[in-house]
Amino acid sequence: MEKDSTNKNNRQRMINLLPGFNCGICGYARCDEFAGALLQNRAKLEQCHFLYQEIFQEKLDELEEILREVNIIPQEKKIFGVLDGYEADLVLKPIQGEESCRETLFPFSREPLKPGEIIRYRPLGCPIIHFAKILNENHGLITVHLVGPCHRLDLETEFHFKDVGVCMVGGFEGIIEGKLPAVGETVRFLPFHCMMQKVHSGVVVQLEGRRAIIEGIDLKVWAPPIKQTKG
Repeated sequence: MEKDSTNKNNRQRMINLLPGFNCGICGYARCDEFAGALLQNRAKLEQCHFLYQEIFQEKLDELEEILREVNIIPQEKKIFGVLDGYEADLVLKPIQGEESCRETLFPFSREPLKPGEIIRYRPLGCPIIHFAKILNENHGLITVHLVGPCHRLDLETEFHFKDVGVCMVGGFEGIIEGKLPAVGETVRFLPFHCMMQKVHSGVVVQLEGRRAIIEGIDLKVWAPPIKQTKG
């Protein structure tokens, strides 16, 4: 009886937190049916598109906490950079079907660049040489996917490249793994493909579901201040 009461209480809590539009987009006719499916692990929160709008952020956090309490989703694990040991708020993973997060670069080189070309570059502030394929170009900014570093290059393969030298990394785009931030929030994040596994920081400028664009990228991520204890 106690277990049934707890289940009923959790279901009601979830119903109160869901948008309540009964729109059917999630695949269930009503939000109460969706709540039941979530608690039975037959549905995912991502099926409700409204939850990922900024106005529902706090309710989404509470829904995730309920699902952690009943072991439907795992407890959050802390994320640390390998190089610096800093704690990150989230991991930024590639968009489905892509091999790395998208990066927006500003090349200091004036050499004309176009989609489909392979470039060799070093991000400003990073000691690692990168190889990337250009996805698009817009007024001097290029969006790329990483394809290496590739230290042994066969000139008869797809790895013909242009050496563009140092580039400033303006932004990343990918899928968030971890707690969803708010638009405008400064976050510490670990790009899934980062060869040094170093924590970056930036500002979330766009969020659609778990797909995010983070700009204002910085590799200088400071440790949080130590709280002083009164002696």
